[in-house]
Amino acid sequence: MKPPLFEYHRPGTLNDALALLGAHPGAKPLAGGQSLIPAMNFRLAAPDALIDLNALPELSGIEETTDGGLRIGAMTRHSAVELSAAVARRAPLLAEAMPFIAHRQIRNRGTIGGSLAHADPAAELPAVMVALEARLTLASIRGGRVIPAAEFFTGLFATALAEGELITAIEIPPPPPRTGTAFLELARRHGDYALVGVTVTVRLDHARVADSRIVLFSVGEGPVRATHAERTLAGTAGDEAALRAAADAVQGDVDPSSDIHASSAYRRQLASVLTRRALTTAMARAADSAR
Repeated sequence: MKPPLFEYHRPGTLNDALALLGAHPGAKPLAGGQSLIPAMNFRLAAPDALIDLNALPELSGIEETTDGGLRIGAMTRHSAVELSAAVARRAPLLAEAMPFIAHRQIRNRGTIGGSLAHADPAAELPAVMVALEARLTLASIRGGRVIPAAEFFTGLFATALAEGELITAIEIPPPPPRTGTAFLELARRHGDYALVGVTVTVRLDHARVADSRIVLFSVGEGPVRATHAERTLAGTAGDEAALRAAADAVQGDVDPSSDIHASSAYRRQLASVLTRRALTTAMARAADSAR
């Protein structure tokens, strides 16, 4: 199938792009097009107009901030994030997750902002950004605002983006000292959507777990934060018994659906197993960072 008729615009400045989005309420921004174009071809999406953002260099690039964090332009390609030494140094959790996103050809075209705006519940980046406490910079003809990633994802393929609004950048704060991270997912084949995935950050205070963020994907309508598991882990020594208890608690945090690939019970058990493995890795990395 092919998409229905639509207008096509390729603005040369961000202000022009925002003006076009404001003037065309039924328009969609076109970034990498790796999700939008297939949806249009299957007529699952039928925007009145496409606003092509690919001529806006100000929306691309990776910058290290003075506080030790990162600022990533929304039009930065997945492959650029994957290969960035700054990302590996400042946000190793993001660097670890990038090779799991689809295939190389898709990562060469797909953009970090486009993936977040699409808000697929089985996608890696939304969960990673929630785990990293990232902030998303949004812009429209009405002005700009900054929103935490934890508040951006509001439901199944739903976000806090208002009509005519774009993600322009993602800001990732520096991790506190003695922080370890880990990413794990299980898919039927590499490049497939994950049956279950988990992102973990753990911060140590002396020999105890000061706090953690455990965020799962492909188990709900968006990134799912395992708050019961986090509370179970807090204040413990992070030994095997504590990690196992936290992983068991994850099963009460998720309510995955069944489909042709896996049952709800299988996904719930898999979430527990992956969480225990990820926590073990994150704890070891946090301990190593303190040496």
